[in-house]
Formats: sequence, structure tokens, C-alpha cells
Amino acid sequence: MFNRLDAIVEKFNALSEELVKPEILNNFNELKKLSKEQSDLKETVEVYEEYKKVRENLKQAHEMESDPELKEIALQEIEALESKEKELYGKLEILLVPKDENDGKNVIMEIRGAAGGDEANIFAGDLFRMYSYYAEANGWKIEVVHEIEGASGGYSQIEFMVKGDNVYSKMKYESGSHRVQRIPATETQGRVHTSTATVLVMPEVETANIDIKESDLKIDVYHSSGAGGQSVNTANSAVRITHVPTGVVVTCQTERSQLRNKERAMNLLKIKINDEMMHAQESAIGAERKSKIGTGDRSEKIRTYNYPQNRVTDHRINFSIMALDRVMDGDMHPIVDALINEDLKLKLAGENLEQ
Repeated sequence: MFNRLDAIVEKFNALSEELVKPEILNNFNELKKLSKEQSDLKETVEVYEEYKKVRENLKQAHEMESDPELKEIALQEIEALESKEKELYGKLEILLVPKDENDGKNVIMEIRGAAGGDEANIFAGDLFRMYSYYAEANGWKIEVVHEIEGASGGYSQIEFMVKGDNVYSKMKYESGSHRVQRIPATETQGRVHTSTATVLVMPEVETANIDIKESDLKIDVYHSSGAGGQSVNTANSAVRITHVPTGVVVTCQTERSQLRNKERAMNLLKIKINDEMMHAQESAIGAERKSKIGTGDRSEKIRTYNYPQNRVTDHRINFSIMALDRVMDGDMHPIVDALINEDLKLKLAGENLEQ
């Protein structure tokens, strides 16, 4: 571990030297890139320097211990320093866990009503409301890209972007099948039904990094539609784009302008193609999937929302909380924190196995 830390300090210092060179200062893109690299290392370097200082002070305190007049003071200082050393060592372990390069990015989310008909669509709407409140609590902004409302409420499909600080780092655990157990409003005999909705979370990508040939696209324009499929305007402003080689289909109808809808649909298409490429690469590597909380696949059952018992259970980490009402009002923090902590444990275990 300390060899890695020494290498990080060496790289941090080398970057400091690079950043003052005239050729770098006059190259905005290179300056931005190197500044970001150095910024990513800064906290680790600072904590490591503090750790080394504590170790040095601890060594001096042990030397004082042999002096009868200073022994009592030395023992008190040793106790405090050993506690600080342990705390800083734990921080360094966490800082050395490989970072997910997508953690700081915005995301595109897609929610679909699945098994359960109208009740599944209503539940999809409830999930969208939950995520909207959670986004608001984090100071994030939501922009709906495409929606198909359910005939009895909710959505058979809704796609939206979540923008803000480190969105993907918290929302990446939401991909999968969400199950609800409750008495639907349409149920006349008071029976509890089980329905599902699926969630997909994709990190935003730099559009310049994905090259899509115009000849590979099938583009359709049509009237925007609302609940039940009825047209809500008379202009062909909605855009559907199919990427023929992969079969990926995206739709955007939230803008009044066909040109603007096409632009947003193209960005969404690149995000979806990038997500499929990421999954294909991880599946090929294999080990990357094992180090994650769940597979991130839409079909994986990840969570149950039990209304009669006011309970939410995340099946990937065997975590339950008897506060479904608060969770559905956006208080997802206990669940997200539990997932982040378990993810960190897995990554730390992976690091230990490699050392």
C-alpha cells in the first residue's frame, strides 16, 4: 500500500512541475486535463502526509516514554496518536479504492411499467416521484426527455436526465427490477397484488467520444402523444431514432421543435450505445461484475416495496428499512448509504486479495 502511496506523491509532484510550464499554460485542454489529474490525487497526498506526520510524532512520543518524568504525558499522547493513526490508515485504504470514472457524471434514467398492467404503470409513476424528491433533496435537476403516460395513471415508460454533483455515484445502484406489493386502487376484494417496474441508469457521455454513422440511422417523425396515445399537437415534432446495427431505439417528444428533439434524441442514443458497450466489456472481463453490487441489468430483481408492512428491502445486500412512506417521499439516503458502504467493502476486499 505504501509503495502505491509513494508513487501517487511522486506523480502529484511531477504534475505540479508540468502545470507551471509555459507550453501547458498556453494549452487550455492540456491544462484542464492535468489540473483534473492533480485534483484527483490531492486528497490522498494530503492524508498520506498527515499520516506520516502522525507516525513521526508517535515515534517521538515512544522515545519520551522512557523518561520517568514525561512517561504519563507520553502515554496520553501515544493513545491519542495511535487512534489518529488508525483513523488515517482507514481513510487511505478508502482513497486507494479504484474510482469509478463515471461517478461525477449526470445520468439518463429510464423507468418502465413491467408485470402488472395498469398497477405496474402506476408504480413506475411512484418511482419517478420518489427519484424526483430525492433529486430535489440533493440539489439536482430533472429534465424529462420522453414519456408515455399510463391509461390509469403513472407511466408505461418515462426517460429523464438527472443533472447535478456526483449523480451517478448515488444513482448507479438503481438499475434493475423493482417490485411492489400492495392493494391496487382497482382491487375490489382487498387482495395484495405484486407488480414490477424496471429502472435503467446510464451515465452521460461526451458525445464526441461516440461516432455514429448517419447511414446506420432510421429516423421517424410523428405527432407527440399523451395518455392513451392521443396526439397532443398537430406538428410532426416528435422524433424516433433507430440505430440499425445495435437495434437501440430512442424517442424524444418534449421539445416543440423537431430539430431540438432530434438533437436530444441523438445525445440519448449515444448514451444508450455507450451503456451497452460498457456492459459488454464488463461481461467479457467477468471480474468487474463480481466486484459490483448487482449486475446493473434491468431484469435483476433488486428491491421490494411492501406497503402493508411499510417495508423496503434491497435484496442485493439483505437490507430492510421499516420506513417505506418516507422512502417514497424521497428519503432514500439510508438505502443509498447502505449500498455505497457495501460496495466499498467489496472493493476493499478485492484490493486486499490483490495485495
